[in-house]
Amino acid sequence: MDIDLIRVGITIVNFIILYFLLRHFLFNPVNNKIDSRVNAIKSDIDKAESDRVEAEKLKNENAQKLAKAKEEGKAIVENYKVKAEKVSEEITGEASNEAQVILERAKKEAEREKEKAEDEIKSQVVELAMLVSSKALNKSLDETEHRRLIEDFVAKVGI
Repeated sequence: MDIDLIRVGITIVNFIILYFLLRHFLFNPVNNKIDSRVNAIKSDIDKAESDRVEAEKLKNENAQKLAKAKEEGKAIVENYKVKAEKVSEEITGEASNEAQVILERAKKEAEREKEKAEDEIKSQVVELAMLVSSKALNKSLDETEHRRLIEDFVAKVGI
């Protein structure tokens, strides 16, 4: 077997020319596309990481705001609870005072009615005593003498 050096040389030169043509028209554009895609992916990853960090930061801020809002809500509820208890105590106190006033009025009214009834009983006792004394004595006494006798009778009876 004979090796033809010229043919081998021409093949090597053809191969080198083909390599440079492929490198210029195929490898470089493909490598450029791959590099641009790699850079785009890296920038997307960096952007996603910065977005994740920002989202985490916002999440923490929102959690703090939510906790603060819950505390403020509890404080507001407690405040209104205290106010409601004060109002309830005031209403209960006013009702108690009103009940006390009504009870005092009722006691005074009952006392007045009792005194009125006692006065009526005394006057009836006086009239009965005058009637009994005039019949018992069978004579007519003057008004002052009757009164004196009746007052003595009432004093002895204890009315």
